[in-house]
Amino acid sequence: MKNVIFEGTATALITPFSSDGKDVDFNAFQKLIDFQLENSVDALVVAGTTGESPVLTREEKICLIRSAKYSCGSSTPVIAGTGSNNTIEAVKKSNDAEKEGVNGLLIVTPYYNKCNQDGLISHYFYIADRVSTPIIVYNVPSRTGVTIKPETYKALSEHKNIVAVKEASGDISEFSKAIAVAPELVFYSGNDDQTVSMMAYGAKGVISVVSNIIPGVVKRITESCLNGDYKDAFHLHKKHLKLMNSMFCDVNPIPVKSACNKLFNINKTVRLPLTDIKEKDEIMISETLKEYGLI
Repeated sequence: MKNVIFEGTATALITPFSSDGKDVDFNAFQKLIDFQLENSVDALVVAGTTGESPVLTREEKICLIRSAKYSCGSSTPVIAGTGSNNTIEAVKKSNDAEKEGVNGLLIVTPYYNKCNQDGLISHYFYIADRVSTPIIVYNVPSRTGVTIKPETYKALSEHKNIVAVKEASGDISEFSKAIAVAPELVFYSGNDDQTVSMMAYGAKGVISVVSNIIPGVVKRITESCLNGDYKDAFHLHKKHLKLMNSMFCDVNPIPVKSACNKLFNINKTVRLPLTDIKEKDEIMISETLKEYGLI
């Protein structure tokens, strides 16, 4: 197995905006970072899917990464979302993030282009040849329209800069095959509701959405798994499953931004093409947060 960027819980941070959505609210972003660090999360992911990376400008991404890296220093790894369906653009984004000293690059599969498995390998190798920071491959076919096959993971593992995978396909069977044929790679769960199951198969942690609001709980779940205490992990997972599921009542990050609005008094604004949370969903989230004693 290659060098591990982190083990345990990485929070995929939301990006707070001003009420009109025109600007990033960096004061609110700092509040979120402080909350995560107070709860001793193992890593932070900035400008990923949950951070609405497609609607962030280059300057906004750089400033978000810089802010997170300044707060985390050398104690907590910062991972930047730098993927693109334009391979050259992915290199540029990755180089920007590297200049800010990030510890890892989270690079999603190229979406819309609909490349084959050879194209995936060439895409990642091209990027990996032009960076020195470790790459986490991000497989999320529900968003991209392309999935990485187990044998492709094996091929990707041959590059020294490709070290890990965020596996969010939702297919435990395919994941079990992938981790068997590519043991050199570190795998992370990309779905909160599958973290315990995937760690039982050998994943080393989760890149989590729900840890925006309950980082301590998610960290305890992953710590229990890493320590082999699956009884405790499954107990906590079952106890918090309703809360986890509530964060996906609509497209991520719409629900978790609503939750953060209630917990931290920050704007729940999303940028188009995402739209405001529906009233019925917001009521349900409020009731769920109250049920768990969070508000």
